[in-house]
Amino acid sequence: MANDREEPGPGADPVVISDGHSTDVVALLRQRGCDPFAAVEGRGGDAPAVTHGTTICAIRYVDGVVMAGDRRATAGNIIAHRAMEKVYPADRHSGVAIAGAAGAAMEMVKLFQLQLEHYEKLEGMALSFEGKANTLAQMVRSNLPAAIQMGMVVVPLFAGYDLRRERGRIFTYDYTGGRYEETDYQAEGSGGRDARTTIKLGWHDSLTRDETLELAIQALYEAADEDSATGGPDPIRGLYPKMATITAEGFVDVPDQEVATRFAALIERRRQRGGSVEQAAPPTSVTPKAGRGKSSS
Repeated sequence: MANDREEPGPGADPVVISDGHSTDVVALLRQRGCDPFAAVEGRGGDAPAVTHGTTICAIRYVDGVVMAGDRRATAGNIIAHRAMEKVYPADRHSGVAIAGAAGAAMEMVKLFQLQLEHYEKLEGMALSFEGKANTLAQMVRSNLPAAIQMGMVVVPLFAGYDLRRERGRIFTYDYTGGRYEETDYQAEGSGGRDARTTIKLGWHDSLTRDETLELAIQALYEAADEDSATGGPDPIRGLYPKMATITAEGFVDVPDQEVATRFAALIERRRQRGGSVEQAAPPTSVTPKAGRGKSSS
């Protein structure tokens, strides 16, 4: 028949129908100027730059967990957004922070929040902490095709207060959906290594809320000092990292003014010790903007 196909052997060329059209979809897309793997292979092409967000961290302390994230989002070597939020409440006693492809990550957070709320309405009780962590792992795994084909990798950080164990807990993930519980702290994103090193040097098992906030601020400061994709404090625009505490009382945002004051104190201490000039901002410029900037879409 005219449209019969021939099965190729190992290493053969793409299957070709008798009318001359190839069944190699990837080759066809590349012929038309659209490389589906350009983002993964770093070849540019016509694929738009994906907006990414980093750095995030979570630190356990005596009353629960502190979560923090900088506000910068980048698209390649360009600053795409300066006021992106990366720390969100998942439910009353847990939170999720996002690093990676911003659009996919924020949609994942919205769906995660919705699923936890739906379960609680149906069952009349909140999902167990392990159940929440597993639910998020399944969502990360479902994003794997986009991560492999288009480079839209999402690496969340899940943390909160476990009412059953009466302690703070932290879970981290890889882009395949692997779920791993961290004992005391974790940081993700391009500045995660510098943040983790700072936290490691200052962490102990009797940290108070104030001490943990200071440690998180130092971690983000050091990450921003070494990683161009991580945003530091911005006194001129009134933008500072988003921080939250999660305890038995629930998820609570740390006030902008408190975060600004703590950063100003850190910068002043660095200046007195002869820190870098470019990071030294006047300690009086600590007034944050009214309200937070909109998340990137």
